[in-house]
Amino acid sequence: METSAAFGPLAGLKVVEMGQLIAGPFAAKTLSDFGADVVKIEPPGTGDPLRNWRLLKNGTSVWWQVQSRNKRSLALDLKKPEAQEIVRKLAAEADVLIENFRPGALEGWGLDPQKLVELNPRLVVLRISGYGQTGPYRDRPGFGVVGEAMGGLRHLTAEPGRVPVRVGVSIGDTLAALHGVIGILMALHERQRSGQGQVIDVALYEAVFNCMESLLPEYSAFGAVRGPAGSALPGIAPTNAYLCTDGYALVAGNGDSIYKRLMTVIGRDDLGNDPELAQNAGRVKRVEEIDAAIGAWTKTRSVDEVLKALDAAAVPGGRIYTVADIAADPHYAARGMLQDITLDDGDKLTVPGIVPKLSRTPGGHQRNAPAIGQDTDAVMRELGISEQQIAALKSRGVIKASE
Repeated sequence: METSAAFGPLAGLKVVEMGQLIAGPFAAKTLSDFGADVVKIEPPGTGDPLRNWRLLKNGTSVWWQVQSRNKRSLALDLKKPEAQEIVRKLAAEADVLIENFRPGALEGWGLDPQKLVELNPRLVVLRISGYGQTGPYRDRPGFGVVGEAMGGLRHLTAEPGRVPVRVGVSIGDTLAALHGVIGILMALHERQRSGQGQVIDVALYEAVFNCMESLLPEYSAFGAVRGPAGSALPGIAPTNAYLCTDGYALVAGNGDSIYKRLMTVIGRDDLGNDPELAQNAGRVKRVEEIDAAIGAWTKTRSVDEVLKALDAAAVPGGRIYTVADIAADPHYAARGMLQDITLDDGDKLTVPGIVPKLSRTPGGHQRNAPAIGQDTDAVMRELGISEQQIAALKSRGVIKASE
């Protein structure tokens, strides 16, 4: 399996992606953004269901252009034994294999990750699932929203007394993917010493739970069950969204010196100089009083006026962005986060830039997301499969190339 044109810090890294939709493909996308050669295995005909999610342009989701940029597509029917043997050939030459099927799916296809690692002792396998590969819930289907709820996040995202709402994006899947990428990079680093690969087990709910800060120790020490707090952050004050004449401004004055500057800005030095409010613990006890003072100041001003005053006093503040705000923001543009690409049909599309930013070996957009099976023939040849064998595999529906 040869790599594509080398670039970035992961140039030469060979990755097989067997997942679909969000978590596994996002992990592989992150690697491909930085130069890994990712061969994405998709079912012939339908491909990854993400191709048809949300808004479509010329029959394909524009999300696809983000999630699968820089990847190559191999259309392979994993239910067929010959296809499973092709996966073994790919795994034998790969550095990393990523999958996010329900536990047991790979084993059902004769592709037990432990056996793949025996076949290629240097192989690193990332497995992402709703509940992990072990435990009483392992066989349950688990999408990101379920992981977000079980991980403790959903309970917190609401106004007190109202129905808990979901975060507007699939944050559970993305958190699991990023934890998976961290696991891959750690395993590759360890492989430099031992020469051995390993299997990484990431559960969606655990990735969310890992970001829940002091939730569990507070319950352990005090029996405290943190509840929803709307736009505030319980136990840290002041930080909230405050109504202005034309919207809401976010104000974070929770540092001790920042708080004093904020009180000066709003003309409440009496609160700024109050010794009981000098530290966070005292401010938390009187947070309603502080919030009311800030709100009284913001409600007579526009968001721009509030933010200009906060900036002048070095107090953190911000506006609530829509995507239209993002697309028009000069800072996003200056940081390369609004990247214009040309689709294969010649149309233009703006997609998110590359994160994080490396000074010497940055990532990049090297090729557009592929059509289903666009790279099937090339990958087969790289595995040493002859043209006659490729034709026979196509005739039996094991593989398919894009038309």
